[in-house]
Amino acid sequence: MALNPEGIKPLEAQIVSVKGTCSAGHKADESLRLSCWDTGGLCGFFYHDIFPSLNVMQFGGRYPWGDADEMVLECPDRQNLVTIRIRRT
Repeated sequence: MALNPEGIKPLEAQIVSVKGTCSAGHKADESLRLSCWDTGGLCGFFYHDIFPSLNVMQFGGRYPWGDADEMVLECPDRQNLVTIRIRRT
């Protein structure tokens, strides 16, 4: 069973930084491939929080305040902040 409809490419992501200790074990420079169908190993809390942004990027949309091909997003755990950069492939 395919995780993506044909022609939809996954997004490339990299953990930019971790301030504190991530309870899901994410580390700086970790690489992931995400899509609206696959968490790619990203923490469920973080994935849930950024899903609307993934949806916009995966289907060719953009926000007026950002780059259309890249977003930098932060984990909802402000005590152990994880920052991720997501790029269209």
